[in-house]
Amino acid sequence: MLLDVVFLIVGLVLILVGANALTDGASSLAKRWGMSDLVVGLTVVAFGTSAPELVISVMSAAEGNAGLAIGNVVGSNIFNVCAIAGITAMVRPIKVTRGIMTADIPFMILSALVFLAMGNSKLLDGAGENMLTRVDGIILLLLFLVFMHHTFSSAKSGSVDDPAAKDAEAKNKMPLWKSVLWVVAGLAGLIYGGDRFVAGASGIASGLGVSDAVIGLTIVAAGTSLPELATSVTAALKGNPGIALGNVIGSNIFNIFLVLGCAATVNPLPFGSVGNVDLLVLTGSCMLFWLFGYVYKNKTITRLEGGLLASVYIGYMVWLILNAAA
Repeated sequence: MLLDVVFLIVGLVLILVGANALTDGASSLAKRWGMSDLVVGLTVVAFGTSAPELVISVMSAAEGNAGLAIGNVVGSNIFNVCAIAGITAMVRPIKVTRGIMTADIPFMILSALVFLAMGNSKLLDGAGENMLTRVDGIILLLLFLVFMHHTFSSAKSGSVDDPAAKDAEAKNKMPLWKSVLWVVAGLAGLIYGGDRFVAGASGIASGLGVSDAVIGLTIVAAGTSLPELATSVTAALKGNPGIALGNVIGSNIFNIFLVLGCAATVNPLPFGSVGNVDLLVLTGSCMLFWLFGYVYKNKTITRLEGGLLASVYIGYMVWLILNAAA
């Protein structure tokens, strides 16, 4: 058990350091291509902060550990919307633009609904068990390509040439060689750290006598979502809601469409003990997030609404712990 805890901690440190290096390097490269803060948040930063989930879920799938692969994504997405968006809004209310409300957040809700449908294959088509098949994985990857096309098309149509802004960005760019080095080093840290983290988490699950899905929904999900939390809170403190909001939305879409798409393509994933309560909490929290920004005044996630989102996460964790102990 002690060795498993060491693996878990070492793996998590390598994952977080690797994700940070990858995000810094990739963001610098993206700025060279003239991408806006929101687009960087929806794509480059979202990918960088979702890299831990990608590595852990794909490695878990390859090792036949479906509970950890799926639980990691479900738990991380709930953590993103409820805990991260909630805490970020409590730090500083998040203003939401019309474009985000009508396009990006609906994409996030769509990803949750598609995942909910795929998680009920036994009910919908009489399959032997609820499972993400390789066909499901390919469909998720195709939807990911649609999302990327939409994001870059929107960025291109909404781009504005601002020489002063471009000069300011040029001064803040790291050298090209350093950007590439950061990306490569970050990926290396993610891959090795992910391997140690999966080994440690699986060992702890066995030692505690709980399922890999529960470990994935709690410890692993919170651990791999730390980059999103740090990025969003820092962006909010710096008065940059575009990256904070884009990071949460983009990470959730990446986790379902890209992470689970890759994992299910590598190896079909039975849902196991990840059930409709987990999937409905995920879908409901996404819709609640949209309602807070769209229905109420000023298209702003207020501190009170942020507190309500965080409360949903606390309630879900309490339910998980009581259900696991039963």
